[in-house]
Amino acid sequence: MTDPEPSELPEMRAADGRVPGRRGLATRARILDTTRVLISTRSYRDLKVVDIAREVGSSPATFYQYFADVEAAVLALADELVSEGPARLVEPLTSADWHGRNALDACEAVAEAFLSFWADHSGLMAVIDLAVLEGDERFRERRTGLLNKFTVAATDVIEKQKQAGFAPDHLDPWASAVVLVSMLSHVAAHQRGITDSGVSRDELKRSMARVIYASIIGRTPLDL
Repeated sequence: MTDPEPSELPEMRAADGRVPGRRGLATRARILDTTRVLISTRSYRDLKVVDIAREVGSSPATFYQYFADVEAAVLALADELVSEGPARLVEPLTSADWHGRNALDACEAVAEAFLSFWADHSGLMAVIDLAVLEGDERFRERRTGLLNKFTVAATDVIEKQKQAGFAPDHLDPWASAVVLVSMLSHVAAHQRGITDSGVSRDELKRSMARVIYASIIGRTPLDL
């Protein structure tokens, strides 16, 4: 496979406004990869530019060519998550057959998608959640962007269940979807603490699936 031409590379501006070339993009990617690892192994508030630069094998001056500070690098990571994450969360929901036993299997697939996604990005998601709790609107926008497509897709699935006569008329699709995504993201974010308390991951997933089923189908599953 040949390297892409410069015109085919994504336009990502450096901190000084310049568009980096191929080597610059590779350096930027190394900085972001290193930042991702470090926020998973140490306190975000204690992380310094010099720490990242040291791990990358460059200097703080090189870091500042691409990012104004550590927070800017973490925001860039959050942007990547928003670009890549929704499809991973939404696909099990939209591709499912929501009839009979297939619906129960779909619920477990959705639960697994949330658990595995949060586990894969635990450090970054913890930083995003912390910043949101502190009132940082920039991180709130990223978190909303990550989950909004799932909320919209869940609303559509629930509405279709109502129209087909499988869900009760009194079920509010948007309210159900909002509560559902809040539950899924909260449990996924705290899954390590939950499993450390003695709940097995399989039982946690099954319990999440029961709530998903009730939210989408509008009744309690009898055999899940």
